Amino acid sequence: MNGVGFIGAIIIGIIAGWLAEKIMKRDHGLLTNLIVGLVGALIGAFVVGMFGFQYGGWIASLLVSTLGAVLLLWLLGLVRK
Repeated sequence: MNGVGFIGAIIIGIIAGWLAEKIMKRDHGLLTNLIVGLVGALIGAFVVGMFGFQYGGWIASLLVSTLGAVLLLWLLGLVRK
């Protein structure tokens, strides 16, 4: 998450986790949404970096984090089955 700062990363993580929760039709709490959003940000940044894209700012960070969080929840769903 380039250029958003520590507090911004936390806010983006919570929102991304919440969005991923709604997209994947799950039910988590605030702390779980934060963790899913922050781990999703790492996964999303890795995936986007593999394709050679660069991003910065709030909106792009939120999109990448949400994409990574959805991917994380999908992978966890595969493992649990």
